Amino acid sequence: MSVTHTIGRRKKSVARVFLKEGSGVISINKKDYKDYFDTAALHYKVEQAFLITETTGKYDVMVNVDGGGITGQAEAIRLGISRGLCVINPDHRIALKPEGVLTRDPRMVERKKFGQKKARKKFQFSKR
Repeated sequence: MSVTHTIGRRKKSVARVFLKEGSGVISINKKDYKDYFDTAALHYKVEQAFLITETTGKYDVMVNVDGGGITGQAEAIRLGISRGLCVINPDHRIALKPEGVLTRDPRMVERKKFGQKKARKKFQFSKR
């Protein structure tokens, strides 16, 4: 039984995902994913690739995730799981690609510029 290793990223979050055949246990940082993420929307994001490919309960997932916030982490995990399913069975790509779960979201936080309050906000301008 082989273990598939993939990486998913979103903003500052990096998720290392290990997939192997099993009973459907998903653990994130050695915790159950329902304990790690508290909302149903985030549970859905983690499970989304399995629901699209109809492989719910067929793979055990072990994830190490760090950086960013909880939404970015959930989306990084989703990308890692989707990539892993495509490595295991290339036919899954046909179902996953139109749903947009294989796309790496490139949006990052814009850096703060000197002479400004934030990335785009300026200090208040005074004419006199």
